[in-house]
Amino acid sequence: MKKAILLTSALFFGLSSAAVMADDDVRLDEANQLIEQGTIKQFEELNQKALSVQPGTITDTDLDKHYGRYVYQVEIKDAQGQEWDVDLDASNGEVLEHKQDD
Repeated sequence: MKKAILLTSALFFGLSSAAVMADDDVRLDEANQLIEQGTIKQFEELNQKALSVQPGTITDTDLDKHYGRYVYQVEIKDAQGQEWDVDLDASNGEVLEHKQDD
């Protein structure tokens, strides 16, 4: 019985920590340090890349760390009022995802 409880607890804590590590918001001061270090691209450059993929107006941006990769998420509203999500690898500007928002 103790083994089952220990195993269940270990599994729970393992999954919890994986979820925390999977998606962490990056604070602005951290982001500025990453830009200065050259780890990620300037936000203006990433914004221009997102707008080249999906023309419109940027309504929101967010920088997260997913499984060790910095992901810059951009929400864009197009001329027809549709909302789009463009996710970029913040280190090189590669488009990771481009989809219409639900």
